Amino acid sequence: MIPAAFDYVAPTTVEDALAALAQYGDEAKIIAGGQSLLPVLRMRLNAPEWIIDLGKIESLRGIRDDGDAIVIGAMTPHSVVGSDPLVAEHAGLISKAVEHLADAQVRHRGTFGGALAHADPAGDLGAPALALGAQFVIAGSGGTRTVAADDFFVDLFETAIGEDEILTEVRIPKHTGWGACYEKFVRVAHQWPIVAVAATVKVDGGTISEARIGLTNMGSTPIRARAVEEALAGQSLSEDVVRAAAAKAADGANPPSDLNGDADYRRHLATVLTRRAVVAATGG
Repeated sequence: MIPAAFDYVAPTTVEDALAALAQYGDEAKIIAGGQSLLPVLRMRLNAPEWIIDLGKIESLRGIRDDGDAIVIGAMTPHSVVGSDPLVAEHAGLISKAVEHLADAQVRHRGTFGGALAHADPAGDLGAPALALGAQFVIAGSGGTRTVAADDFFVDLFETAIGEDEILTEVRIPKHTGWGACYEKFVRVAHQWPIVAVAATVKVDGGTISEARIGLTNMGSTPIRARAVEEALAGQSLSEDVVRAAAAKAADGANPPSDLNGDADYRRHLATVLTRRAVVAATGG
């Protein structure tokens, strides 16, 4: 299907993009890599009068080391994020997740910030960003503000980004030396995950000093498996410890039921995938 007619503007600065948003208001939609928006436009599920393309704003691209954090520009393609040595060294969980994200074409066109701003609960980046305690830098007419990952994901396809704001970069606190694994369960290759688990674990001398676990598609937003984290922290690394902790993975979750599986099936999957992810993240 062909999208409804729209006008198009491609600003070259964040300031110009914000001005366009202010001018066109509810009649406009922002496009980043387009891997989420274009299918919606083709199906005419949304018919904006204006498309504001961020693709020419070079300041929104790139990855840099900022002391205690890695900073990823919102318009940085997934393929760049997935191959970047800084990300691999200091935020390995992001690298692991990008490996599982869609196919090569989508990874080259889709953008890191675009996927997070889209906030699909089945998206592959939300749970890793949440587990790593990412901070989201958002620009608006009044300046910039920073939102913690715990507050960024609000509801289904809804984030803390206001209608007159733009996500400019994502700050990922360094987790250097932590093991990481993104365990994803699908029925067909490159499918959205039925359930996925993002696990990053720090082990010191055979003891789990800290663990951070994010769950994909176990609610209307990505969620933390805090009961698992608490059960692992301070424990000697063993199969029994990991299995007992993973059994708590679905505590507090509200998974959907659909053609790929009902809520109980997803709860079971979460426990199985959490055990696998923690074992892999700890080198088992």
